[in-house]
Amino acid sequence: MTAVLTTTSVVVAGRARRGARRRRVLVVLAVVALALLAASLLAGTTYHPPADVLRALAGENIPGASFAVRELRLPRAVTGLAVGLAFGVAGTVFQTMLRNPLAAPDVIGISSGASAAAVFGIVVLSLGDTAVALLALGGGLTTATLIYLLAVRQGFAGTRLILIGIGMAAMLDSTVTYVLSRASQWDLQAAMQWLAGSLNGASWSRTLPLLLALAVGLPLIAGQARNLQQLRLGDDAAAGVGVPVDLTRLVLIATAVTLLSVATAAAGPIAFVAFMAGPIAARLIGQGDSPVLAAGMVGAILVLAADLVGQLATGTRYPVGVVTGVLGAPYLLYLLVRTYRTGGAL
Repeated sequence: MTAVLTTTSVVVAGRARRGARRRRVLVVLAVVALALLAASLLAGTTYHPPADVLRALAGENIPGASFAVRELRLPRAVTGLAVGLAFGVAGTVFQTMLRNPLAAPDVIGISSGASAAAVFGIVVLSLGDTAVALLALGGGLTTATLIYLLAVRQGFAGTRLILIGIGMAAMLDSTVTYVLSRASQWDLQAAMQWLAGSLNGASWSRTLPLLLALAVGLPLIAGQARNLQQLRLGDDAAAGVGVPVDLTRLVLIATAVTLLSVATAAAGPIAFVAFMAGPIAARLIGQGDSPVLAAGMVGAILVLAADLVGQLATGTRYPVGVVTGVLGAPYLLYLLVRTYRTGGAL
């Protein structure tokens, strides 16, 4: 009896420590994200003091600051925060559900679907920003649906979904290359700017749909967090503890794809954010707890920090996707090397 009580006490104490660590990490990540959001409002081509920024946000007419803060920097910063949050959450859902950190949406073809649709809209159909965003949303959803339907034939298999997604991404990327080769110089510049992933065109008309998607999607994913963790053990084990496997997977995939597609429509396919956020968050909060919320905050931090670096670090203003691509490519190589050395365990 004493041994049972001792074991129970150890388990309870372990859970308490993990919970405390998770809360501390979330608080730190939230503070860092808010600090970067504030820095995005203060810094730019011209620096505005905090007092002027606060007065401009309160509605006062501050010469030189009101327009820059309210019309340019605030939509850009909020878009960066929301896009990073959406990419981080969506990427972690896929990586956790498929039990593979390489199974990020930009690796398995969903981002490629949105990109191909957007480039087609820009180059072939000559559509405006709003129509291109809607087409990108439809392209991402359609690609994800097709990949899922192909993967569930003869039973769902995560490895099959990843391989189908990689093949789909290769095909769609080839389509993008072909369309760009036929584009005029003006359309080519517009398409390449969108493909790079940029916050330069941030506006409330693009951001509000993303904020609405987050308001609906985050509670849905949070409600499935326990079931998502159980899916890491495999379908049979999850079903054995009462998880409705097929329904849970369908809800998670539909919600994550919607978040990813709306975020891509708002800012383009910002490279590697969905890929990096989950593994970084998992290492910060430790084993046993759901990394989804932490991953969303890490994604927001990556986008906001990369945007500040792209704007301020050099004399050239680089799109945020260029900076995240520079960070993400070495991280991908690191994961591949680590997978090879550990015999496939990531």
